[in-house]
Amino acid sequence: MTTITIFRNQSSGYAGFSFSGHAGYADAGEDIVCAGISVLVINTINALGMYTSEKFTTNEDEDNCLITLRFDEPIGHDGQLLLDAMVLGLQGIQNNYGNEFVTLNFKEV
Repeated sequence: MTTITIFRNQSSGYAGFSFSGHAGYADAGEDIVCAGISVLVINTINALGMYTSEKFTTNEDEDNCLITLRFDEPIGHDGQLLLDAMVLGLQGIQNNYGNEFVTLNFKEV
């Protein structure tokens, strides 16, 4: 199962997110759930770096399929919009394929 935790601060702004695990929907290389989640997460990280001035730190552990992103300061409108779009896509995957393959959590930090 893939677990995504969205970190939010007290004012409901995004503070970051973490992504871990394999969905297990199909064999490696054929798992469309895992591929969809990975595309959303990696594209969001790339878009934040390319199209915004947001300051953030990422950590990756490919062996354990773990990606973590933390914002260094409160994010602006563009960063908020990109994270909203990522969450929308992840919720769609969760709704279509179920909690057996993907769990989306929100945590106040």
